[in-house]
Amino acid sequence: MTLLRFLIAAILATAAFAQVTAPARAQDGPLRIEITEGVIEPLPFALPTFIAETPEAQSWAQRITDVVAADLTGTGLFRRIPSDAFVTQVTEFTPSVTYANWKAINAQALITGAVSVTGGQINVKFRLFDVFSEAPLGEGLQFGGTEQSWRRLAHKVSDAVYSRITGETGYFDSRVVFVSEQGPKNARQKRLAVMDYDGANVQYLTDSGSLVLAPRFSPTGDRVLYTSYETGFPQIYELNVGSVSRTQLPVPAESMTFAPRYAPDGRTIVFSAAINGNTDIYTLVPGAAPRQLTNAPSIETAPSYSPDGSQIVFESDRSGSPQLYVMPAGGGEPRRISFGEGRYGTPVWSPRGDLIAFTKQNAGRFHIGVMRTDGSEERLLTASFLDEGPTWAPNGRVIMFTRESAGAGGQPGLFSVDVSGRNLKQVPTPNAASDPAWSPLLP
Repeated sequence: MTLLRFLIAAILATAAFAQVTAPARAQDGPLRIEITEGVIEPLPFALPTFIAETPEAQSWAQRITDVVAADLTGTGLFRRIPSDAFVTQVTEFTPSVTYANWKAINAQALITGAVSVTGGQINVKFRLFDVFSEAPLGEGLQFGGTEQSWRRLAHKVSDAVYSRITGETGYFDSRVVFVSEQGPKNARQKRLAVMDYDGANVQYLTDSGSLVLAPRFSPTGDRVLYTSYETGFPQIYELNVGSVSRTQLPVPAESMTFAPRYAPDGRTIVFSAAINGNTDIYTLVPGAAPRQLTNAPSIETAPSYSPDGSQIVFESDRSGSPQLYVMPAGGGEPRRISFGEGRYGTPVWSPRGDLIAFTKQNAGRFHIGVMRTDGSEERLLTASFLDEGPTWAPNGRVIMFTRESAGAGGQPGLFSVDVSGRNLKQVPTPNAASDPAWSPLLP
């Protein structure tokens, strides 16, 4: 492992539940780890504008470079060095690097790339260099696609760079399904929409004719479960993202069904159903009748599978207030895992399997938090008038959620935060937005 990769890997490993370390350059020695007061010094990188190897590639090269820069700096772990600080300019895509010129501006990583366009097809290639070690960080890679997919090509470059430096999977080439909202609070119109993780390329999947809630991606990212009030009370539908066709889940018509989520196998669906005045958790496998997993005179809802499919975390008020419980995926006696002050809800298991994200309400404030799967090491990442509904990035590093502002004119929006509680920022959307759900990495 190179020193550059070691530094970022150490930061990521310690950021969530320990004092954070930061890379810094010593006056007379190599890069080293320094303990700071919970602040990470972003790693400086140089990213010259990608070379346009064909005349048609000029504008694409600039746009792709800009997206790569935004992806990396948006993590809070990286800082781009302005091009006017460069000692030398990159004018061709070659494997040779004059490392002294990049060390002179304190660059720790250098990314070079090139773009060509032929017959409407874009080809993007890049190289990553560890300036301190004076060596390439991995082999050069290239990606190809249509002009319409240029942003995905940029995200793929970012994912590869991020992965090589951090040792973790990236999350940039992914999408988010959410509820787009318009109108006053007492007459809010809602429809499903999907976008790139950074808010670009918004597409609408439903109209605003009926209330929709809680969309959830399938493990393959090609389908979405959601709750609709089209019939007058909540029912679960499955929507094919590519064809935008939908079907209603085969559950008893007289039941109210909501809070759906896929199992890791992509076939089994877990959900809540209110039948005869009692709300419990059920599963549904294609071709079979729904199976009841809980049977208590309390409200059981918001189920979420562990990544290996062996357990389900859910919300229940069986103890007198909403708390978090974990049970075997096939049902059985649940164990309570939340014991702090306040009310807990909307638990979601991390893709890594080590953490559970949740919404917490306490002392008039809402929080997004994380805890270990046994309930230990609870950590609150946010606090506001109303934060709710966390969803994990594919690599388990970032959480997106809904934040609503106070007052009669308050509007919901989407925000993201690092699992360490750093880098809180709003995700741009055309209108008010809520209920985000992150997809897996796109194929």
